[in-house]
Amino acid sequence: MNIEDFREFCLSFKGVSEDFPFDEDTLAFKVMDKIFALTDVEEFDGINLKCDPVKAAMLRDLYEEVKPGYHMDKKNWNTVDPKGKLDDELIKEWIKDSYNLVVEGLPRKKQKKLEKLQED
Repeated sequence: MNIEDFREFCLSFKGVSEDFPFDEDTLAFKVMDKIFALTDVEEFDGINLKCDPVKAAMLRDLYEEVKPGYHMDKKNWNTVDPKGKLDDELIKEWIKDSYNLVVEGLPRKKQKKLEKLQED
């Protein structure tokens, strides 16, 4: 996966914005102001994605390209190597899972606002 495809896919979800909240290299994708994906735009050697803790551990065991989240909560975040042997569709599935996990954790008021965006 290249950075352009990654960016385009992340922005395809409703309610998503992008910014550089930490520095000029770390691009964050947010849904309703909550981060669901991060990457370094200069290197693009890792994508941080939120993940169910049990699934996160399982993915780390199954794929050498999946590591505990770099600079993140190691229990709930994985760092995925986008340039490894992983199929782009698999990475997209994990991006979607990350987005959905963040949406599920939003306050009900924000979830309703997002639902309205999805109806438009």
